Amino acid sequence: MLIFPAIDLRGGKCVRLRQGREDAETVYAADPAAVARLWVERGARWLHLVDLDGAFAGEPRQLPLVERVVKSVSIPVQLGGGLRTLEQIRAAFGAGVARVILGTVAVSNPELVRKACAEFGKSRIVVGIDASDGWVAVRGWKDVTSRHFLDVAREIRELGVERLVFTDTSRDGMLLGPNFQATGELARRTGLRIIASGGISSLEDLMELKKLEPAGVEGAILGKALYEGKIRLEEAISVASGKG
Repeated sequence: MLIFPAIDLRGGKCVRLRQGREDAETVYAADPAAVARLWVERGARWLHLVDLDGAFAGEPRQLPLVERVVKSVSIPVQLGGGLRTLEQIRAAFGAGVARVILGTVAVSNPELVRKACAEFGKSRIVVGIDASDGWVAVRGWKDVTSRHFLDVAREIRELGVERLVFTDTSRDGMLLGPNFQATGELARRTGLRIIASGGISSLEDLMELKKLEPAGVEGAILGKALYEGKIRLEEAISVASGKG
């Protein structure tokens, strides 16, 4: 299982939002590229970037910063936040990211997801599903739809997607542990590869996610727990690799 340190970008800084709320921001660093290099030094094999300004605006807002972060490290980076057209996806790849994460557009315009998989390769297109009490949330979590996450995931699989980032929005930034039941159910009932996100707060949480690896849970995104010292990245990688 892979560990993805998260770097959430807002206003050019590295921040975290509690439950995705714009008014619940904590700034962790003024230089996201320096943060990226730190995680690489501590053993990260992938980085997870989110353009929060882009997610709220509905279009990418920080691609120059993303490019600077990508160029500062030697490991692959995946990017989400506001990517809703093929042109924007091309620009993200032009900035050097290895994979893009499509969220709102996967619900509002699934045909674009199909086209993106065909043009860029399905290994480079990831869909992010954010769920609130089981219902898919979109537009920076501002709107909750009447679509259940399992139904959306099954439809996404038919579009050619192989991999999902799954977030229970009630857990994100709360250090309450991820939604193990929903994450495992998603993997088992769709056959998709799942990257768990939201609420991971301890090595014990990672051990529980590790048990879901045979079902298809292939990774975990760590944010607040890393920045606040609840988990050391080296220990998380050890647990995820089965050595801890």
